Amino acid sequence: MKHNFIRGLKAGIPIGLGYFSVSFSFGIMAVSLGFDWWQAVIVSMACVTSAGQLAGISIMASPGQYMQMLISQITINIRYSFMSISLSQKVETKLTGIWRWLYAFMITDEIFGVATMEKSVTRSFLAGLFIIPYLGWSLGTLSGALLGNVLPPIIMSSLCLAMYGMFVAIVAPAAKEYKPLCIIILLTLLLSTAQFYLPLLKEIPSGLAICFCAIIAAAIGAKFFPIEEVGK
Repeated sequence: MKHNFIRGLKAGIPIGLGYFSVSFSFGIMAVSLGFDWWQAVIVSMACVTSAGQLAGISIMASPGQYMQMLISQITINIRYSFMSISLSQKVETKLTGIWRWLYAFMITDEIFGVATMEKSVTRSFLAGLFIIPYLGWSLGTLSGALLGNVLPPIIMSSLCLAMYGMFVAIVAPAAKEYKPLCIIILLTLLLSTAQFYLPLLKEIPSGLAICFCAIIAAAIGAKFFPIEEVGK
């Protein structure tokens, strides 16, 4: 058990370092939108979802848009449910009941990727794997939120781009391997641009616009570039 915990702890170090830099930018963005430093930290400690938090604070800056918040968060974060279901097929039998609820809270893209490399995922390995990424995400937000009141505006604006750079870094390798994905990305960009500039479409709240663009592009991609199941 101790061996698996230490292995998980070591595996989580690179993730934690990456999360620190990304959440640092989130802390700055949250403060720039009017949040107090402690509010930004609570959001990060309670959510641990980069895209969800980014969309969430943008909507929270304009209070009262509860349905927009609900739809955007379900659309953005639904993938974590599928990751948890997939990972549950590999975890040991001791991971039951409340433990599954607690561990599912920390499932992210990077943690899921590391955990799936295990032949059998033990409870102790996951416990070790979660610690440093969670600390990195929380402490990075705290650092960014506090320094956001000290750093010059030009540096704050530059650091805010790191959040978007992370999304590009996630998508770019997959787009390089799978060319149809480039078309889907371009389509999403065109839809987002149209929503921002066209008279009627620009009235749609930003949170809902993200959902609509993602769903429409994904549906078109599934229709024209389907991926056949393995074994067929």
